[in-house]
Amino acid sequence: MKITANARTVLERRYLAKEEGKVVETPEDMARRVAKNIASVESDPKWEELFFEVIDNLEFVPNSPTLMNAGRALQQLSACFVLPIEDSMDGIFETLKNAALIQKSGGGTGFSFSRLRPKSDVVRSTGGVASGPVSFLKTFNAATDAIKQGGTRRGANMGILRVDHPDILEFIQCKANNAEITNFNISVGITEEFMEAVDSDSTYKLINPRTNEPVGELRARDVFNLIIDGAWKNGEPGIVFLDRINRANPTPHIGEIEATNPCGEQPLLPNESCNLGSINLAKMVKKVDGEWVIDWDRLAEVVAIAVRFLDNVIEANNYPIPEIEEMTKANRKIGLGVMGFADLLMRLGVPYDSPEGVELARKVMGFVQEKGHEASSQLALERGNFPNYEGSIFEERGIPMRNSTVTTIAPTGTISIIAGCSSGIEPIFALAFTRNVLDNDRLVEVNGMFEEILKEEGLYSQELIEKVAELGSVQAMEEIPAHLRRVMVTAHEISPEWHIRMQAAFQEFTDNAVSKTVNFPTEATREDIEKVYRLAYELGCKGVTVYRAGSREGEVLTVGHKQEEKKQAEPAGRKHAPRKRPKVTRGQTVRMKTGCGTLYVTINEDEYGICEVFTTIGKAGGCAAAFSEANARLISLALRSGVEPAQIAKQLRGIRCPHPIWEDGKQVLSCPDAIAQVLDEYVRSGLSHAQRSSLGQAEAAAGNPEGSNPDPISAMRDRTDPCPECGGGMVQESGCSTCVDCGFSRCS
Repeated sequence: MKITANARTVLERRYLAKEEGKVVETPEDMARRVAKNIASVESDPKWEELFFEVIDNLEFVPNSPTLMNAGRALQQLSACFVLPIEDSMDGIFETLKNAALIQKSGGGTGFSFSRLRPKSDVVRSTGGVASGPVSFLKTFNAATDAIKQGGTRRGANMGILRVDHPDILEFIQCKANNAEITNFNISVGITEEFMEAVDSDSTYKLINPRTNEPVGELRARDVFNLIIDGAWKNGEPGIVFLDRINRANPTPHIGEIEATNPCGEQPLLPNESCNLGSINLAKMVKKVDGEWVIDWDRLAEVVAIAVRFLDNVIEANNYPIPEIEEMTKANRKIGLGVMGFADLLMRLGVPYDSPEGVELARKVMGFVQEKGHEASSQLALERGNFPNYEGSIFEERGIPMRNSTVTTIAPTGTISIIAGCSSGIEPIFALAFTRNVLDNDRLVEVNGMFEEILKEEGLYSQELIEKVAELGSVQAMEEIPAHLRRVMVTAHEISPEWHIRMQAAFQEFTDNAVSKTVNFPTEATREDIEKVYRLAYELGCKGVTVYRAGSREGEVLTVGHKQEEKKQAEPAGRKHAPRKRPKVTRGQTVRMKTGCGTLYVTINEDEYGICEVFTTIGKAGGCAAAFSEANARLISLALRSGVEPAQIAKQLRGIRCPHPIWEDGKQVLSCPDAIAQVLDEYVRSGLSHAQRSSLGQAEAAAGNPEGSNPDPISAMRDRTDPCPECGGGMVQESGCSTCVDCGFSRCS
């Protein structure tokens, strides 16, 4: 298996078998283990060799749970699950238990919270009132914190709420604080009625799911603008077009699709799972008469092998709960996708952001779709149709089909590192960049296709690569010919419109959905994001996720190997020492009951933001008062040193004392936990003075002119929070965060 040093590190860290912490499996052994296990359902031994060949050649790579678990004790091979949440305590916590079992086995889970009655609605069994979907979303998030997926993957979730649910405004804003609900992506389930109301600037009805009766109405544009505002601030929420998804539901007689997996590319029925795999398009080329062309014959062969492989996974799989096994085997959904598309474009000399690039996307995915359906039909003749075939869209068309869905465009953050290709259908994130290894050593990582082309053109040199890593782009490098610069574009050099047009081109020939992130420069406006949302709807996408560079706390902007921390709004030269407390501050005091007595928490601001916290509890001189004062002094010191309030709250949240209590429907575990809750609520309830100033500046910044490219140097490597495993940089693409250093991914 020809892999890069980075791929080997990723495999050894997460995929290869270990005994007592020592790696005892080679990458070839892994490919053989997986091929043998998935071929065990076959009678003909040739399939093991065919499966091994496509994996060993990195032409096809299955999703991470299959690579990790096939042929090993866990044997849980699916990546995607959707669980129903019924409107009862028994139903809610049965789902929570099942989610824990799935996440422990290495799967990601999606939920619709739309069936839950709204906040303050009646609970007849107790005479009380309901706490609403968002409260249970937070409960599910907390449970995920306690689960490490199979020892190798952390829990990833998708939470969806219909736009006509009465609690939709609370849901849209529930991730305004980046330190909260960290284990969920959230998306609003958009209906056709809502979009029509947006277009006509009219109201739409809110429906209580308990009674199915209207309980109010909202102006659609106000709600739409709130969604856009959240996406502008930190990329949350995304949107999914539920009516459009259900129009493509292959088994409408079985049920309605109400949720997707964590990255949105796999709509599933309740209690349904799906296994995924991706074909490396960078390998599907050959040279004819000196010109690189797509090897359509080999692509057709690999599609057929991959479809059979994924269908076999359904049989070889060990399902976490019986209900999922029953539903999965009844519909037999698989999700065959692609990766390395940007590499393919570069190899063929076609720009990503061009009509030719979009047309090539349609041609390639149309071919994969056609050959994938042919392979599934052939399997149906050999093995039988999927059990829920009767009443499906395929029975109506008179087409035999083994799998109710065949194609999906998934994020491939980790498996594309293994394959050494670009991720999914995303543009190349960086042609060359610097990874920090060990202490102060630096390793320049180069996109394989970029390096190959430079060598073919006689342009390659270590000095040139260092310069690309430094600049983060080739667009200003005249030593590279113009025709090469035109095709060597990166994600931030492509206008959002082309991102969406590419997504729509793939969606046209994909059974399920397409996971993709539309990247925006830092200076993008809310109006820019609205244009993309509307374009996604007009062009037939099933959902959309956006990310504006620099919009999340703790983000590190990297230009080549030069890292520049996001600067705090504080006086120059006071980077490490706390800024001086002004003579006059302003703020508010909150009273909280704790197990140690009533705690008064005062939060004050100066011109740069929150600057201090005072606490009062019990009598002066008591232990509780002393500890409370000490905490407050240290918190104030941290605040004036530039530490984000959300990060302080994160450290305090969850600390438990011997006397936890309930206060206004919330559990207060201790005095530090109470301070954390007050800080969180203060940040969430309104922007501080400094935040308002920053927001005003951002709103005043001009957006990109139509069709122009953002500055590739300032926006080259927008990173989210540091990787939880190695501390490296996480990049946001395909609706998911992936570490470019160690390969850790929150989703795949």
